[in-house]
Amino acid sequence: MTSSTPSHPPGEPFASTVPYYAAFRPRYAPEFSTLLAERFGLDGTQRVLDLGAGPGTIALDLAPRVGEVIAVDPEKGMLDEGRRLAAEHGITNITWREGDSTLLPAMDIGPVLLAVLGAAYHWMDRDRVARDLDRIIEPGGAVVLASRGAPGDLEPAPWRRVVDEVRTRHLGPERRAGSGACSPPGERHQDVLARGPFSRVDTARWEHTLTRTVDEVIGWVFSLSYSSPARLGAKKDAFEQDLRAALLAFAPSGRFDGVIHTEAVIATRP
Repeated sequence: MTSSTPSHPPGEPFASTVPYYAAFRPRYAPEFSTLLAERFGLDGTQRVLDLGAGPGTIALDLAPRVGEVIAVDPEKGMLDEGRRLAAEHGITNITWREGDSTLLPAMDIGPVLLAVLGAAYHWMDRDRVARDLDRIIEPGGAVVLASRGAPGDLEPAPWRRVVDEVRTRHLGPERRAGSGACSPPGERHQDVLARGPFSRVDTARWEHTLTRTVDEVIGWVFSLSYSSPARLGAKKDAFEQDLRAALLAFAPSGRFDGVIHTEAVIATRP
């Protein structure tokens, strides 16, 4: 990827996922924040950067363990949703800032112990971001990636094939987010980090089973940039009807089980 690559494709495809993102994306395993607290001695005084924060999925979990979380995202609607969720939970130590990874050197974030990134990392110029983070992460700190695991590592639940088939009928075989194709990076995040300033890389994984209703599956599908309401446009209602019928034909009980994976990649300086 080039240095001009934004944190994620700007504009309506991501904005239209906002109502679905926080409600229907599974949370990361609670062991994730516990591991960070234990490994880095989080005691309510540290500063943490959540880059590509979305509606604060990670920030909201870490906030009770640190002094301040700086949550940065380019999508104003995501930040507004994060503020709403923080207020709902009485969390007051998250600073919400509009911006993306390309603006990081100019944002005057200040020193942080941890820089935590979720799925947005695969949209970024990963080598450059690691170098930029090296300027603000304190000694003993780390870059931490939270994900659902690398594509190809995991066997998806059988009902995911139903979703893919319906999406292909309506949108074609290529996953697209806005004007660009959505495809995973060819190089693993661990390998990118290992050649940069944070070259000591550890990985931890957890999994749990989640049962969804048909409405929850559909909400999750709309939270994805490549099947967002904006991407579907006038096809949205027909897509939803088709998807609902196909899912219920596959599982008349209306229950859809799946294993939810959380992967934490922790990269520290040697």
